[in-house]
Amino acid sequence: MTATLPSDAAARTAATRPGGKSPVDRQALSARLLGSAAKKSYDPVVDIDWTAPIPEDLYGLSPEWSTLYGTPLWETLDHVQRVRLTIHEYCSISGIGIWFEHLLMQLVLRDIYGDDPAQPHVQWALTEIADECRHSVMFARTAQTFGAPSYGPPPALLKLGKAYAARADGPAAYAAILVAEEILDIFQRDLMKDERVQPLTRATSQIHVVEEARHMRFARDEVARRTPELSRWQLRKHRTLVAACAAIVAENLVQPQVYASVGLDPKEARAAARANEHYNAKLREASSGLVSFLREVGLIGGPSERLWKRAGLL
Repeated sequence: MTATLPSDAAARTAATRPGGKSPVDRQALSARLLGSAAKKSYDPVVDIDWTAPIPEDLYGLSPEWSTLYGTPLWETLDHVQRVRLTIHEYCSISGIGIWFEHLLMQLVLRDIYGDDPAQPHVQWALTEIADECRHSVMFARTAQTFGAPSYGPPPALLKLGKAYAARADGPAAYAAILVAEEILDIFQRDLMKDERVQPLTRATSQIHVVEEARHMRFARDEVARRTPELSRWQLRKHRTLVAACAAIVAENLVQPQVYASVGLDPKEARAAARANEHYNAKLREASSGLVSFLREVGLIGGPSERLWKRAGLL
């Protein structure tokens, strides 16, 4: 669907620095990220061939990443159904990604509101928001091209997200960015290398991985810089907000309506997915680097750990 996209190895390495290292100068980091964005950014509307045919035999995502992989329900599906299920699962994950990107854009805009626009960190924030706008359009067009719904969150979750966007700030806001993006980063790095997966999935994953590496680098630095400034009470609040965000993301990546696309009962399939230790282990593996970082900076600890465990991420 696109020319091969180079991996952003330098940005990824920086994005995974342990929290124990001191944050770098905020404006210097922002200037470097702006330079990186100027050299390596994409416009999915033109960089992806949206008219290319959709192969009938390729998965929407790596089958090992399906919520039902390894369950008795998976064994009841033939190859055509498995392909269809994984396409709809990818569209659900992308749809939840759109919803979360909308929230993240609000958090970032609130954070820089009133700051001097001549400062590199403000210009970087606006560049990041522009990236997220393009990603949202990309994921929406992906579902449209696959002929599947975007599977946005249910009304109750939309309401909860609106409240989160209004309340979260500082470390909790940037940690929320990491919760959403770092888990998807590991997931999409698997997809972009898997030749069993649809070219459209691989192309969108490549673009997202390259550009989100910069977002994660900045978010990690903001979390590491701001968390030590919290009072004891504020730390408890931020821990709870981040844990709640992680639980919501893990629980809602794949909406139950997805399973009806292959004739499965949504309630039965949802229960099977929740009990699927293979899928739960994949999520824990994908979030392990994030968990280590948040624990090092102090945003995981105390009673909030119960939420992380309940979400299956610890």
